[in-house]
Amino acid sequence: QVQLVESGGGSVQTGGSLRLSCAASGDTSSSGTIGWFRQAPGKEREGVTCIAFRSGNTYYADSVKGRFTISRDNAKNTLYLQMNSLKPEDTAMYYCASAAARYYCSFNGYDYNYWGQGTQVTVSS
Repeated sequence: QVQLVESGGGSVQTGGSLRLSCAASGDTSSSGTIGWFRQAPGKEREGVTCIAFRSGNTYYADSVKGRFTISRDNAKNTLYLQMNSLKPEDTAMYYCASAAARYYCSFNGYDYNYWGQGTQVTVSS
């Protein structure tokens, strides 16, 4: 099993920045992909970005391209989501999730078998 713990959420004003962290533990060798998802109240969960470790490929939702960046620190088994130029529509609970695939990643939540508990991001205008 893989345990994921998100942190770094908070409240910021429009245009501000936050860096979310996703710390992985347990059987991390079985994790080939990490994705970040978000869900706002009354809305469906959506994929934000993901990274496939073996290929290094990253993908971003159109709504966050150029503003969000996913990165990782292998030594710390930690993934980061740097969020810049935040907008009120970025307000949501953010989750990281782990999947086994190593060369590609997707925004299909069903591909992911381990999820963190989430961290709240609130952007005020």
